Amino acid sequence: MSTGTIKKVAGPLVIASGMRDANMSDVVRVSRQRLIGEIIEMHGDEASIQVYEETSGLGPGEPVESTGAPMSVELGPGLIASIYDGIQRPLDDIMKISGNNLQRGVEVAALKRDKKWEFVPVAKEGDEVEAGDVLGTVQETEIVQQKIMVPVGVKGTVKEIRSGAFTVEETVAVIATPEGDRELTMMQKWPVRRGRPYVKKLPLDVPLVTGQRVIDTFFPIARGGVAAVPGPFGSGKTVIQHQLAKWAEADIVVYIGCGERGNEMTDVLNEFPELKDPKTGRSLMERTVLIANTSDMPFAAREASIYTGITIAEYFRDMGYSVALMADSTSRWAEALREMSGRLEEMPGEEGYPAYLGSRLAEFYERAGHVVALGRDGREGSLSVIGAVSPPGGDTSEPVSQATLRIVKVFWGLDSNLAYKRHFPAINWLTSYSLYLDNVSGWFNEQVAPDWMEDRQKMMSLLQDEAELEEIVQMVGMDALSPADRLKMEAARSIREDFLHQNSFHEVDTYTPLRKQYLMMKLVLAFYEQAMEALSGGASMNALLRMDVREKIGRYKYTEKENVESEYEKIMGELAEEIKDAFGKEDF
Repeated sequence: MSTGTIKKVAGPLVIASGMRDANMSDVVRVSRQRLIGEIIEMHGDEASIQVYEETSGLGPGEPVESTGAPMSVELGPGLIASIYDGIQRPLDDIMKISGNNLQRGVEVAALKRDKKWEFVPVAKEGDEVEAGDVLGTVQETEIVQQKIMVPVGVKGTVKEIRSGAFTVEETVAVIATPEGDRELTMMQKWPVRRGRPYVKKLPLDVPLVTGQRVIDTFFPIARGGVAAVPGPFGSGKTVIQHQLAKWAEADIVVYIGCGERGNEMTDVLNEFPELKDPKTGRSLMERTVLIANTSDMPFAAREASIYTGITIAEYFRDMGYSVALMADSTSRWAEALREMSGRLEEMPGEEGYPAYLGSRLAEFYERAGHVVALGRDGREGSLSVIGAVSPPGGDTSEPVSQATLRIVKVFWGLDSNLAYKRHFPAINWLTSYSLYLDNVSGWFNEQVAPDWMEDRQKMMSLLQDEAELEEIVQMVGMDALSPADRLKMEAARSIREDFLHQNSFHEVDTYTPLRKQYLMMKLVLAFYEQAMEALSGGASMNALLRMDVREKIGRYKYTEKENVESEYEKIMGELAEEIKDAFGKEDF
């Protein structure tokens, strides 16, 4: 342990001398108030320290003490349903100590030390175990069973294993190793800046089903994949992340509010406990970990909050769970990097961001993936990362957006024009893309319908043709279009309004199963293809556009799950009848 003294204070950056025995990334306690910081640079015996709390009032000469350990998180029972700040201090415990105004230097344990958890052993005495093997389980909530695993670096024979109720610090197993007996508890610590190890990464060929039509059908994300959601203020980034947290096929959700406004984070903290998990009917918090780091908190802690969240997510991935991590927003994290880089007087890159912005983003996103976890049972887990980006004015040519787009495989570009038209989700279908499409196409064709990808492509082509025809209409008017092009415009409008527009507040429309998405595609395309055939056979254009069945196609998305198939057959029958009736009617 190394002790030095403060030499200089510049906002969140503290320079301390006499720290020759300290190491890079060590956690330190700064001043008599014992503020939490981390060493980010060493020059001789001088350490540059990033302080995660407000530094006003600090001055030269005050003590600085190194703990000798890197910034780490506590992993074990008690994580689920917790709300932490950026450095894994439970907000509830901080509030008990300091009231509504957070005090500096508060020391609280991440996991409760006095709570007992029922440990059910899985391993037996005499078993050979290694890192990642499951020793026992703890039923943390009604939904989540936590696996207590052998920590990394431990290998040996189970000498003793206990059963019953224990705290996270009490010994539950003793492992005989070549170096001697090792007592294991239900808690382990892990440095946040180092990814947790695994056996190997697997191909990403299964989609993360979200129930959001524009995502699942047009721009899917693979389970274990990475996506970016850039968009200007008010375009719906937070709503999309809430929808994904609630409906995505993930066992565990980790939500990081990184530098967002306090009122937005308050909404999250108030809403999440109220949200019902659609799979179980219980509170969504029973499978969620929240990390709250608002814009009025010290911005240096934003930098740590991203790593704290993804380390917790990796821990549940290692148990074999499918984990979805939402980071809202990585732009605020990048701003914290820029601020610290400026304080360190580093050579700035574009727009003042550090030159290493891209590599830091890559380090974060590459921790996602579908992996075979450590342990001899070969269990598979996945970690999907969805990062919101908040470019100033919605300009995605700025450095954070561009660096993110070079890394991620899915781009859901939010459009303020769509948002102003009340079209939600406001994902622009002409600028967005998914590079996982080829990987997951086989899964959709096998698991949902053999012509899923073919129908998707037809719909995308209609939307792209509409964008080209829209330019002609704006110049010379709708009357300049041929009947076939007018019909194409109507079909594209049906795709936009009936398929892509989705009401997140409607109890039926908020989530659409894949089978229903497929039937919705079929109805929209059936109208276009049958109407086009009828038009070429001499049917009346206006009669085709005035068909009553078109409204029923539009309202099909509100059909209850049990009536989806019967309603589809009924509408298809009515469509065929009304197409016949369009022949013989005058076109006026």
